[in-house]
Amino acid sequence: MSLDAKMITVDCAEPRKLAAWWAEVLDTEIAQDFGGEFVIVGAQPLVLGFQHVPEPRQVKNRVHVDFHTEDRPTEVDRLVELGASVVGEHSAGPLTWTVLRDPEGNEFCVAG
Repeated sequence: MSLDAKMITVDCAEPRKLAAWWAEVLDTEIAQDFGGEFVIVGAQPLVLGFQHVPEPRQVKNRVHVDFHTEDRPTEVDRLVELGASVVGEHSAGPLTWTVLRDPEGNEFCVAG
């Protein structure tokens, strides 16, 4: 038996709104909308799902998405202009990354 990773799902208050934000960030489209309760963004190689939950986010994410770019500072500036907020900058050896939050506070990283 084997497993193939296909989607990362994010719990959120407003799936349509957050999915639209991520679709713009990733220059893609909403692939499926299940009545606003579960919305899928056609990102590649993994798709992103946004699932409605009634409770607000209360603690740091235990799982997050990492992205890579050749021009991290420019990409971070673009994301902030679109509504992300910077949490911090980190490095380990030659790797440098920025931790950000999307408009609902879900953390993700951009490395470069």
